[in-house]
Amino acid sequence: MIPLQLFDPASSTYTYVLHDPRTREALIIDPVDEQLERDLAVLQSLGLSLRWAVETHAHADHITSAARLAEHTGARTAAPAGCGIGTAALQLQHGDTLRFGGETLQAISTPGHTGGSMSYLWRDQVFTGDTLLINGCGRTDFQSGSAADLYASITERLFTLPDDTTVWPGHDYQGRSHSTIGLEKASNARIAGRSQAEFVALMGALNLPRPRRIDEAVPANLHSGLRHDADGAALQAPRAAEGYAGDVSPLLAWEWVQDGEAVLVDVRSDAEREWVGRVPGAVAVAWKQWPGMALNPDFDQEIRNAVPPGGKVVLLCRSGVRSIAAARRATELGLTAYNILEGFEGDPDAHAQRGKKGGWRLHGLPWRQG
Repeated sequence: MIPLQLFDPASSTYTYVLHDPRTREALIIDPVDEQLERDLAVLQSLGLSLRWAVETHAHADHITSAARLAEHTGARTAAPAGCGIGTAALQLQHGDTLRFGGETLQAISTPGHTGGSMSYLWRDQVFTGDTLLINGCGRTDFQSGSAADLYASITERLFTLPDDTTVWPGHDYQGRSHSTIGLEKASNARIAGRSQAEFVALMGALNLPRPRRIDEAVPANLHSGLRHDADGAALQAPRAAEGYAGDVSPLLAWEWVQDGEAVLVDVRSDAEREWVGRVPGAVAVAWKQWPGMALNPDFDQEIRNAVPPGGKVVLLCRSGVRSIAAARRATELGLTAYNILEGFEGDPDAHAQRGKKGGWRLHGLPWRQG
């Protein structure tokens, strides 16, 4: 069984879709923002249910679609803990595993290209990101890169895998799709037969041009692909309300709910609530539903049932995108509707929260259980 390999021509990035043929649960590695519609169409055409959107590192040459895929499909995001991608629901450590159906993906810490880079092992196949490329390797001159660390990651971790392990790289610029560990050990032009000192000297002399999109891509990728303004606020959740009452912080929204001033409505899909977790005290009124993320035809009636005529409602979703659309519609229906800044993403059993700015916590304000 091999993964589905997809390609983004603009950045020469490979995206991989893995799935369990029995349950149809799937996982995607290194998705690209510009290819969101393609990837959603692929998932739908194959009848796959996306469980994980996974990064090998914080990319400098393209923006990930991880957060948007999660928004559309109810998947969870996962990223290497050492990369500082604070919006990822799961911060992966070396040896951690992700399950999708009966399949397992294992994280292998392979720093060097960046300080937190990871590779992933699935069956007899390894997804190496920018750590090990076909007849090459990733550069090491930015984002806490280290040629010495990269040498150790390749020789002590990747090259210890069986020789027949298939290598699926994060990029290729010459139309090649895959290699093997044995082939790269024997003939990789950057590292085969070189000592660590020779490799470090080679990498230090490359003098490669700065990635064209680094200033745009890295900040966005540290938020799972959501672009942020200078103050760290998600541009998809503007402060100035257009067509609804306004944006409120999670804390203020929760105070209104506790005081009986507003009804809290969770507009995530049923699939997201089952997979990610339910928000205590919230009324579930989906804005869109999977599969296909089609608009919920019963939204108008369901929100009228949840909120008294002319009443105040505060709406949350996963990242503050759908809740804006839902707030506008609720306003059209005669309600005083507010969008909650930030969203909810996390496993209640792990006391998780969404992002560095707080979002909705299950233990401690604004959610205090027990």
